[in-house]
Amino acid sequence: MLAILYDIHGNLPALEAVLPELEDIGADRYLLGGDYGTPSPWPLETLGRLRALPGATWIRGNGERWLVESPAEHPEVAEAYERFRGRVPPEEVERLYALPESAELDDVLYVHGSPLSDLESFAAEPQPDDERLLAGVTGRTIVFGHSHLQFRRPGPGGTHLINPGSVGMPLDGDRRAAWCLRTAEGEFEFRRTEYDWERAAAGYRQLGGDFGEFAAGRIERGSD
Repeated sequence: MLAILYDIHGNLPALEAVLPELEDIGADRYLLGGDYGTPSPWPLETLGRLRALPGATWIRGNGERWLVESPAEHPEVAEAYERFRGRVPPEEVERLYALPESAELDDVLYVHGSPLSDLESFAAEPQPDDERLLAGVTGRTIVFGHSHLQFRRPGPGGTHLINPGSVGMPLDGDRRAAWCLRTAEGEFEFRRTEYDWERAAAGYRQLGGDFGEFAAGRIERGSD
């Protein structure tokens, strides 16, 4: 079985709750969909737990790209990355930045935001720009994240769109960690896991600054 984990955002309490559940149900492969640990209270601890997973396929999210390419279009995030600089060793930054932008496993395309971009993601309801975000992809199942919303729906051109949600920062009003399992029969099953969200929010708040407060509030509410 394939465990699909997206948008962990360094929320170690959430990850530590999800991984034993995956072990219990017999997950033997992992698709890791980007935005792993920075900036966050537990960047290296999160990466360490993920690197210990057997059979893991990694792709790059905008969070990993921003370790090298400053997010000038988002000044509030750029400030957080600047303050965070130096907490991740240069060799780890290089590994994360060098990750592929997409992966194909068992005829499924995995991207972070969409085939077009790691910053533009599909909405839960059909939108006029869905076809643009597909960037020419047709007739495929596409798994993506970035928006932190767990849903699935048909897309244009015979596509099927699946968002497993966010392990570390769900934004659908449910604070529980969100993830997805692909069974041996090829079915995608949405899952949620309870975890100590108060510990996670406190950890983010201790980072200080507007970003720390913003992220803590998201975790506490399960929404923006």
